[in-house]
Amino acid sequence: QVQLVESGGGLVQAGDSLRLSCAASGRTFSRHTLGWFRQAPGKEREFVARIRWSDGSTYYADSVKGRFTISRDNAKNTVYLQMNSLKPEDTAVYYCAATGAILRIGPAGIEYDYWGHGTQVTVSS
Repeated sequence: QVQLVESGGGLVQAGDSLRLSCAASGRTFSRHTLGWFRQAPGKEREFVARIRWSDGSTYYADSVKGRFTISRDNAKNTVYLQMNSLKPEDTAVYYCAATGAILRIGPAGIEYDYWGHGTQVTVSS
């Protein structure tokens, strides 16, 4: 059974950095894509970044490009989200997600089959 466990959230000030971790277990993820999403109070969940496990290729939302970096550690089966120059508008619950071994594309883009429970990131001004 696939499990995704996020950690690393917290309360920081604007301009600070945080690194989120997503420990993945239950299978080998070499054929999967893992992503980070976030949901702020009163807003819909939005895509942040994703990484293809096989070759490390990445893709970012425009709102975080140049400030956030997604990476993976094969040995630890862990995906990271390094967040620099944090802004109050980055405040949200951050979720880790994984696709199935066969990538599916739906109306909203890549479809993710597995989700973590989230970690809170709060950025004060």
